[in-house]
Amino acid sequence: MLDIKYIIDNQDYAKECLAKKGFASENVDKLISSYLEMNKLKTSSQTLAEEKNRLSNSIKSASAEERPSIIAKSKEIGEELKKEQERLTELQTAFDDMMLRMPNFPSPDCPLGPDESCNQVLRKVGEPKKFDFTPRDHIELMELNDWAEMERIAKVCGSRTYAIKNDLAQLELAIHMMVLDKLRSHGFTVITVPALSKEKPLYGQGYLPFSRDEIYYMPADDLYLSGTAELILNSLRADEILNEKELPILYAGFSPCFRREAGAAGKDTRGLVRVHQFMKTEQFVICKNDTAESDKWHKKLLAISEEVLQDLELPYQVLDICTGDMGAPKFRQYDLEAWVPSQNCYRETHSCSNITDWQARRTNLRYRDNSDGKVKYAHTLNNTGIATPRALVPFIENHQNADGTVNIPEKLRPYLGGKTKIGKAA
Repeated sequence: MLDIKYIIDNQDYAKECLAKKGFASENVDKLISSYLEMNKLKTSSQTLAEEKNRLSNSIKSASAEERPSIIAKSKEIGEELKKEQERLTELQTAFDDMMLRMPNFPSPDCPLGPDESCNQVLRKVGEPKKFDFTPRDHIELMELNDWAEMERIAKVCGSRTYAIKNDLAQLELAIHMMVLDKLRSHGFTVITVPALSKEKPLYGQGYLPFSRDEIYYMPADDLYLSGTAELILNSLRADEILNEKELPILYAGFSPCFRREAGAAGKDTRGLVRVHQFMKTEQFVICKNDTAESDKWHKKLLAISEEVLQDLELPYQVLDICTGDMGAPKFRQYDLEAWVPSQNCYRETHSCSNITDWQARRTNLRYRDNSDGKVKYAHTLNNTGIATPRALVPFIENHQNADGTVNIPEKLRPYLGGKTKIGKAA
């Protein structure tokens, strides 16, 4: 959520920012008009309420002749007040809805563009592996090594579900343990969170009202299935006023995640790439309301994810995401993409975002500044630690051998009992 007073004082800039995000700039005029009318009505209602109270208080001391006219006038004002309050409720509801639909303003440093074609590659790290044999894709490797039950699980649970087993199942858990240990070494608090959420946190995070079709809802319980631990962690301290000394707060959240992937189709949905349920370790940061401070943490989160991909010995590239592709909550976004040999391209493994105070305004997350005693909205940031099984695709394809075994990078071996490779031929 944005600051309405800032929008009023910077209307042209607000319209420019909305246009960069692909939102209608005229929404700024509608928002301001609604806000001004609402404030005018609040003042009018307050005046009527005060007059009604004054008349009510004067009845006792009024003469018998004066009382009927005072009562009639009070009733008339009461009816007018009721109409204004009903109109005020309508205006407030419309205003709140418009505010919830206002995207965050993008950083001036973001690449401009309407879609992913305008994202910029900042750097590539590692060379895509050249095989001296015909490499298999991850589905063939799973079938060869008896690592999955894809056809059987589809009969039980439907499409875009997965069941991996044996060495691959242990590999999935080992990667998460390695990442959680890394995050803890960087000062993060490891925390496991539920995948269930009430509706309010979805508005706080920014899933709603923008992406309702991506979310699983259970009407009998009035609960939603979370698509990321960020959703839960973003509301964990909602409505609190923190002491600045508590900041930054660093969470490494581990949870199951659920996404409908509505509309997703194509080759990249085969196997383990786009599934409805997956496991994710999430980096989440709450820091001071200072752009330089949150930018520092944004770069730190990105560096940690690059460490993860380097420890997994995967070739990858870093993208600077353009204004039209970054989504409503984002101020600045970087994506990491690992090389997938079977698709001859890079595929996303991490998404690293600086949200500034947009989420904190929605969750009412504040802190007291020690320098001036003022209460300010915090900045929040998030980034993937690792998400599986998606990350398993580039991992097993890049590290495969001609016999179908898969090599284990040195940094991961302690989490797999010292194994140097996995697979039937190992």
